[in-house]
Amino acid sequence: MGQVSVSSRTKVVAAILCFFFGYLGIHRFYVGKIGTGIIWLVTGGLCGFGWIIDFIMIIIGSFKDNEGYVLK
Repeated sequence: MGQVSVSSRTKVVAAILCFFFGYLGIHRFYVGKIGTGIIWLVTGGLCGFGWIIDFIMIIIGSFKDNEGYVLK
């Protein structure tokens, strides 16, 4: 079995940022996704739906950083 690469960024910090500032995309800036962070900032987290989906993905462990690594 192949080993899964893990990001240096943590799920806990990303989840807290997403919960409180998800509509601003701060969690996306934290994981290095600058382009989509700007989109979240301009659109209010894609009208509120995008940041809720991101929060769920962070909690279940499927959210990845800009290099494609899962958060630790």
